[in-house]
Amino acid sequence: MVMEQYIRAIAGTFILTSLALGHFVNPYWFLFTAFVGANLLQSAFTRWCLMEIILGKLGVKKG
Repeated sequence: MVMEQYIRAIAGTFILTSLALGHFVNPYWFLFTAFVGANLLQSAFTRWCLMEIILGKLGVKKG
């Protein structure tokens, strides 16, 4: 997998996990869902993504 695929998989996992936690554990977990969504939105406009930097340092190659 390349970096874009990892970022999409991680974001999707975070969103689905936080939705499940918000439903079954505590509604405050929905704030984490909003945080992930806001980061995806800002990265679309600024072309800056923290997860891209983290994955780059872990040696994941860009597509």
